[in-house]
Amino acid sequence: MPNAAPDVFVMVYRRVGVLPSIEAMKRSFAVVYLAMTAAAALLADARAAAQPASALDGVWALNRSLSEFPREMGFDVDWIASPTGDGQSAGSSGGGRGRRGSGGGARGSAGPFSMRRESYEDARRVQLVTAEARNPPARLIVVDTPAAVTITNELGQSRSLRPDGKEQSIEVEAVPIPVTTKRDGDRLVVAYHVEQGRDVRYTYSRSAAPPQLIVEVQFLEHGEGDKARRVYEPGAGADTATSRPAAAAPASPASQARETFDARPGAELRGLKNLGILVEDVSAEAVACGLNHDAIETAVSQRLTAAGFAVRRNSDEDTYLYVNLMTTTMPNGTCVSRYDAFLYTHATANLSYRDQPVLVQVSLMHRGGIGSSAATAHGAAVVRALESYVDLFVTQIRDANR
Repeated sequence: MPNAAPDVFVMVYRRVGVLPSIEAMKRSFAVVYLAMTAAAALLADARAAAQPASALDGVWALNRSLSEFPREMGFDVDWIASPTGDGQSAGSSGGGRGRRGSGGGARGSAGPFSMRRESYEDARRVQLVTAEARNPPARLIVVDTPAAVTITNELGQSRSLRPDGKEQSIEVEAVPIPVTTKRDGDRLVVAYHVEQGRDVRYTYSRSAAPPQLIVEVQFLEHGEGDKARRVYEPGAGADTATSRPAAAAPASPASQARETFDARPGAELRGLKNLGILVEDVSAEAVACGLNHDAIETAVSQRLTAAGFAVRRNSDEDTYLYVNLMTTTMPNGTCVSRYDAFLYTHATANLSYRDQPVLVQVSLMHRGGIGSSAATAHGAAVVRALESYVDLFVTQIRDANR
């Protein structure tokens, strides 16, 4: 009899993006979302609070010409003496540079060496944090309060850090990473603990003249390591138009009227009262794990109806909720599912490479997660997760319509 596995559910979140295809995207959940609207809403809500603004608060755009991008940046390959003396090396995580070591084997009279052995989770932490340091976000929105500092990138991915000097755990692509955040005068110091004895430290500070957000990142191993300095300048999504060359003639009043749009946070959700629902068919493995298409459709429909929405089942017209699931069974009988809920709509858009507007599918909101549990409890756990996503969608729609 297989051992019962504990319930493990991990959630990810992205919001707002324009997708190039309607039919293809209905059956794809590996998509990239542009999410500046959610980040702008977060900034607006924080500024509305009664707390004073921080020196780090604001919308910041990366100035690549003023920033440092070292050709090699990361942890060194960690050579240790091989306990077996056979000169063979273990595998590498891919997060280090490797310029001070290679391949393994004997090195002169020092004897055989091998690389540090690390778990898969350790290797993923090194890989993710290293990639993030090498490729900094092009835009940051910083909301700084005494209790938490929330940093959001141009993809709408947010990270909330508690500047109390105590270790907390955050998730990056479903991988937990221990983080310690503290204030050092006007500076914010964030240390990501990727492995024992290996940290990646970010130091955020602001200069007044010129106004800049300075982000210093350093790989720390035995107290030293590679570092780089990134410079961000004040910027907002709408400000990018100011860098374009001026037109030969001023725009006509009619043209200016056509370009006017509602830039308020949550504007895309205002007036939303009718929703369709489309739940993809579940596989045989999903059915064996207790998942049922009709039960899922009924659960999310009841949630939306109770919230006051007019619901159309099995409909992908206009604005609709789309649910997709993929399930597999592990050798020990544990069920693992990836489940996603999207709020889609359709709109016409002017694309830079087209000479006329085209119809596109727009992702207004998305939540997704991965869950594993015993087959007897798996169906109910996935339904509860999807219901919680719908509740979050409803809350955001209500907030936008206040």
